[in-house]
Amino acid sequence: MQGLITKSTGSWYQVRSGDETIDCRIKGKFRIKGITTTNPLAVGDVVDFDMEPEQGTGVITNLHQRKNYIIRKSINLSKQAQIIASNLDRALLVVTLASPRTSLGFIDRFLVTAEAYDVPACLIFNKLDLFSEEGLEILADYQAIYENIGYPCYSVSALEGTNIDHVQELLKDKVTLFSGHSGVGKSSLINRLLPDLDLRTHMVSEWSDKGMHTTTFAEMFELPQGGFIIDTPGIRELGVIDIEKEVLSHFFPEMRQRMNKCRFNNCRHINEPGCAVLQALEDGDISLSRYDSYLSIYNGNDTRA
Repeated sequence: MQGLITKSTGSWYQVRSGDETIDCRIKGKFRIKGITTTNPLAVGDVVDFDMEPEQGTGVITNLHQRKNYIIRKSINLSKQAQIIASNLDRALLVVTLASPRTSLGFIDRFLVTAEAYDVPACLIFNKLDLFSEEGLEILADYQAIYENIGYPCYSVSALEGTNIDHVQELLKDKVTLFSGHSGVGKSSLINRLLPDLDLRTHMVSEWSDKGMHTTTFAEMFELPQGGFIIDTPGIRELGVIDIEKEVLSHFFPEMRQRMNKCRFNNCRHINEPGCAVLQALEDGDISLSRYDSYLSIYNGNDTRA
C-alpha cells in the first residue's frame, strides 16, 4: 500500500492512504543513502507500507524519492540534521519584528536553506496590529530588502484577521510549510486559516521575550480551498548545513546573478579585486545586512537566533 506521511511523532507516523489514516512504524533500521538525519522519514514523504495482521497498524517498507525538503541542524546533536518536511511547493517563514524579534540573520539562513534544497520561499510578517508608525517604516525597509531579490512578502495580523485572504490565496492547491521562531504566531495564523482546528497557542514569555513551544511535532492539515499546510515546531536556532563555502554565494540570488561578472572564477566575494558582488555592495545594489549574513555563514557563525 502507498500513502502520505501527515504526522511524525518520532517513532510513529500517521500515514494517509485514500480516506484512511493509519498509524505506522518503521521496521528495524531504516536509513536513507547519503543522508544522516535524526529522523529517517518526515511529514510530506510518500511511502509504501504493509498492514500488520489483526493490529490495525502498518509497517513502512519504502520511501519514494523526494522532490525537495527542508533540513536543519539538530540542536542536541550538532553533527546530525533533522528533515523538517519534504515534497513542498513553498516554504513560508512567519516573521515578527518584536515579541519575539526575528533577526535578519535568521531570515537569511532560512532562505539560504530553502534555496539550497530547491524550495520556493516567501515571508509573512505577522502581528501588524502591534506596529507603531516607526515600526511600519522598519517593516517597509525589511520587505524592500527581500522583495527586491525576488522573495514575496506579506503583512498580516493573525489576531485581527488583517490580510488573511492574501495568505489563503497563496496556499490554494499547494503544499506549504509554516516555519518560524516560537511565539511568532504560526498556530494563531493556522487557526485563522482553519478555525475548526483550534491549535494551542501560548503567550510570549515576558521574561525572555521568546515564544514557548506549542507545536511538538510536524503535522500536515488539509485546506478547504485545496492544498495542505504543514505546521512545525518553533525553531530557536537554525544552522545551515552541507553547503560548501565555494558555492554559498549561489544561494544568495542577488550574488548569483552577478558572480559571472567577477574577474576571477573562484571569487569568494570578500576582498578580491574586480569582484562584481563587492561593487554592487558599494553601489547600494546589495543589502549590507544580506552581505553580513553571507560572511557569517561563510565563516561558520551560522547558528545565532
